[in-house]
Formats: sequence, C-alpha cells, structure tokens
Amino acid sequence: MSRRSARRLRDFFLNAVTYLSSTVSLVALIAILLFVFGKGYKLLNFDLVVENFESQGFVADFYPGFETCDCVAEIDLPEGSFYSAKWGIALSDSIDLLGKTVVEVDYVHPDSPFAYLHDKSVGTEPIPLRTDYDVIRIAFDAAPTALSRYGAANMIALLDESESIREIEFETKGGGIRGSILTTLVLIGLTLLFALPIGIAAAVYLNEYAAVNRFSRLLRSFIETLTGVPSIIYGLMGLAVFVPLTVKLTSATGGNLISGAMTLAVILMPVIIRTTEESLKVVPDDFRSASLALGASKTQTTFKVVLPSALPGIMTAVLLAIGRIIGESAALVFAIGTTIKDDVSLTGKSTPLAVHIWAMMTDEPANIELSATIAIIIVVIVVILNILIKLITNRYLKKRLGVGA
Repeated sequence: MSRRSARRLRDFFLNAVTYLSSTVSLVALIAILLFVFGKGYKLLNFDLVVENFESQGFVADFYPGFETCDCVAEIDLPEGSFYSAKWGIALSDSIDLLGKTVVEVDYVHPDSPFAYLHDKSVGTEPIPLRTDYDVIRIAFDAAPTALSRYGAANMIALLDESESIREIEFETKGGGIRGSILTTLVLIGLTLLFALPIGIAAAVYLNEYAAVNRFSRLLRSFIETLTGVPSIIYGLMGLAVFVPLTVKLTSATGGNLISGAMTLAVILMPVIIRTTEESLKVVPDDFRSASLALGASKTQTTFKVVLPSALPGIMTAVLLAIGRIIGESAALVFAIGTTIKDDVSLTGKSTPLAVHIWAMMTDEPANIELSATIAIIIVVIVVILNILIKLITNRYLKKRLGVGA
C-alpha cells in the first residue's frame, strides 16, 4: 500500500469516527429533549411560573343554626362539574400544579352554608369556601369521610346523603415555582458579581502581565485541574467554609444564597479564567504594539484596547457561567439546602430550579412530570439569557468598534 493510500485510509477512518461520534451525541441530545418535552409539556402553564409553592390549609365547620341551601345554581357550571343543590356547592376533578389529582371548587351559591364557615384554627373571622380552593376531605357525623382521592362525584354523592358535616378541610392552590425562579435569578447575579471580577482579573494577569516561567505554567495547570473537580467536593467546601462564614457575618442561621453564590463562584472561576484568557490571546499583538507606540501605558492598552477587543470571548465565558449556575445542584444541596420557599432572601434558605428538580425526584413516588416541566423552563431561561447577552454584545461592538459580533 502506497503512502498516499495509507493517508487516505487514515483520514477516512478519522472522519468516520468523528461523524459517528457527532451523530451519537446528536441522537442522545434529541432523545433527551423529546423525553423532557414529552413528559413535561402537560404541566407547562403560566400559573406554574407565578404561583407560590406553599399552600395555606384550613379546617372549618358550620356555625350553629346553619341550614342547607336547596338552591339552583345561578351560573352555567363547567363541563365535568358535579353540583349539590342541597348544599349549593359544585366540585370537579382537576390536576394541580404538581400534577396530582385534586377536587376543585367550581361554584359556591351565595346562600350555601359553605359560603360562611367557622375557622377551627386560630382565626376568628368567618371564612368562605372560594373557587380558588381545593377540598381535601369532608368529615360527616354519620357517614364515611369523603376524601379527594375518591373524586368529586363521590364527595357530592356523600354530601347529598348527609344532613350535617363535622368539619371540612381545604387549602389554597400551591405547587408553583415562582420562588425557585427568583432564587435562580438572584443566584446568577450574585455568583457573577463574585466570580467575574476575580476571574477576568486573573486572566488579564496571566495573559498580559505574568512572565512565562515555571510558576505561571504551574498556576495554569492548577486552574485546569480545578475544572475537573466534582462539584459535590465544592459543595462540601461551601458547607465547611462559606456557610459558617456567612452565619458569622450576617443574620443567616445556616445555608443561604450568599454561601451558595460563593461556592458557585469558586466552581466557575477556572472556566471564566481559561475562557477569558483564550479570548485575550486571539487579540492581535499589533493592537498592543500600536497602542504602546502612540504613547499609551501598559494599563491603558490592556483596559482600553485589549479588553474591549476580547469582549465577545468574555461574553462566552459569561454564557458558560450562567449555564453552569442554572444547572448546578450537587454543590448547592450542601451550600444552600433543599428547602423550597416562596420568600427569597439573601440570608435565608431557598432552592434554585435545579435543586427543585432534585427535591421533586426524591419524593415518593418521584414526580417525573413536574421535573421535566421545570427542565423545560430552565432551557427557556437559558435561551432567553443567551439571546439577551448576544444582543447586548452586538450592540456594544457596533457602538464601540463599528462592527457586528
């Protein structure tokens, strides 16, 4: 076999391996996206994004001297709704934001005893049963308890057969991820605030000021090694270092957003340093020489010529950092915790979207549908942030340098 034939055969083999690997990666990505969208699109709605996760529960009964309603509904009831004229209440089977079957209140007649309930907890004011509540159970004096798991039809049938009830338990709607979305956005901002200045400054030093010697080469090797450290190790570091530090310096009592952002900043700095340094390397040396020849100092050249020219690469580092922040969960389980909360504070516990998925998957049984829905929302947020950063970069380059990115 001639040398040319051997070279062609080798090139063919390498190209085949490359195409095969790319195809396998593409097929795997498509399969993951199809699975996520197939499982999660059913629960995807606006209420999931804006509603709170925690619901408020009530236990109530009737005031003495109540009377049944025996009244006709004054509105057209939705399809699938079951109405008790005796009690003046309409119920239907529904799916809540967590994907679980619930009994939803569709209508309460103004004369119904359910429109004027006695709160058996600490409340002193009467509470009405409204259409934004879900009924959990109705306990009767002389009949089996009606539970939501048996459906709205069974609950209405038991109501029609009874003359009084002992108590009714209901709750506001919950299961939303508004708090987790806010936590994710706050975490992105805090982490970039900590990581970007240090990471970019380190990259500028290594590329523009550091001498090429054994120390700088060793420093680069350490930085590259840090990119391969498992994130759970960083989480242990955050639990051992940053959580006690924030507890001592702030009002935090445990894992919090600040300790989580510090932990993520340490994870991201190697990526930011390496990506920024590579973007600085592609800036032609002629730019530096021309600036110095015109009388600019080294510092002026670095910050007014080199860094603006490297902005697209720095924005790439920001995009990679945002993607890592949104997708990180293992480290944050230790550094923040797994408490899903609606009230977001810098010194309190709360969960970003990735940890919210982890919490849903640890339920019994695992809530795969809601986890897939949150994954879709994560993809949408990443795409939106990427587009925004690209638009900002293009506008800056057009305004500053007169070119497009």
